[in-house]
Amino acid sequence: MNSNETNRTITHIDLDAFFVSVSRLENSTLLNKPVLVGGGERGVVAACSYEARAFGIHSAMPMKMALRLCPEAIVIRGDHERYSYYSDVVTDIIRDSVPAYEKASIDEFYLDLSGMDRFFGCYKWAIELREKIIRETGLPISFGLSANKTVSKIATGEAKPNNHQQIKHGAEKIFLAPLSVNKIPMVGEKTYQLLRGMGIEKIQTLQQMPPELLFRAFGEHGKIIWDKANGIDDTPVVPYSERKSISTEETFQQDTIDVVQLKNILTGMTEKIAFQLREQHKLTACVTVKLRYSNFDTHTMQSKIPYTSSDHILINCVKELFDRLYQRRMLVRLIGVRFSHLVGGGQQMNLFEDSGAMTKLYSAMDKLRRRFGSDAIQRAASTSYSSPLKSRNKKQDS
Repeated sequence: MNSNETNRTITHIDLDAFFVSVSRLENSTLLNKPVLVGGGERGVVAACSYEARAFGIHSAMPMKMALRLCPEAIVIRGDHERYSYYSDVVTDIIRDSVPAYEKASIDEFYLDLSGMDRFFGCYKWAIELREKIIRETGLPISFGLSANKTVSKIATGEAKPNNHQQIKHGAEKIFLAPLSVNKIPMVGEKTYQLLRGMGIEKIQTLQQMPPELLFRAFGEHGKIIWDKANGIDDTPVVPYSERKSISTEETFQQDTIDVVQLKNILTGMTEKIAFQLREQHKLTACVTVKLRYSNFDTHTMQSKIPYTSSDHILINCVKELFDRLYQRRMLVRLIGVRFSHLVGGGQQMNLFEDSGAMTKLYSAMDKLRRRFGSDAIQRAASTSYSSPLKSRNKKQDS
């Protein structure tokens, strides 16, 4: 463990089976039963109860397969507004209690309690915070406490369901050693299978290997895996601030009345900021289209929608708003798109509305964008958005 970690105390908090737990608060008949949250038989499982997991069901599994494994499972649709509400309640409790915290997702937090041992025990304080959240929300919650984010997150996973665990300073390697390598954050299924092919199944084996060997096999990724296996992680807790909106707009070099071109540009705009939403693990519930005519008359129109970050849903909404907004047949000087009412949660909540194939498609497209740039892949209609021909000025809130 790095010397600069010896004085750190990081707590990882995770709301257990959050979507299911919220649904059970609203409907007590779901208690102690296998519950699947998702968008119907053609979709995938967005979340499942521990009772359902006992049948081998997991999130992102096709709903048809899950129902074959557990025909008696109860399928419910996601309630985005309720999830956002309870997430905000928990966030408010943490904000009022903790000097520094990071909201990693809609149901996951990191707390930096470094230095608080001078006043009272951090572990005792974290237990009291957990009890307060349970008392005020009724939601089950687990946490892990250690010197860094990686060990605390793994400790939370080992403490579940609805429990807590402390890994004392200096005991990180001992705690990690007997665990499977797939417990390490960032070790996905592909990396796990590669490690197993190398004869590596337990974290202890990684701890005993020279880091150079993993670097040769996996590059920089291998060095990070080795560090995490040895309980080394100096990643800071990033202070949380709720972003309210994300937007972009374009002022044309030459005012236009070309409706097809305008819609193509709007499509490109929407694709780009929807990609930013997914990269920031955000979802939007409100879409606004802005239009400025050549006489500088400016109009906006917005629409409330179910939480999403999916291009195909957002593009359709933007085009519908534009059709309702553009009524005067005048030359257009500027157009813009804004997403607001943002919440954390990322792709996990899109699973309610997207099929497994659609989810995989977005994942593949975003991977190409990360590697080659945001213009690497886009709809044919949106290619005009990248052209400088009509652009006088582009402004983006990011």
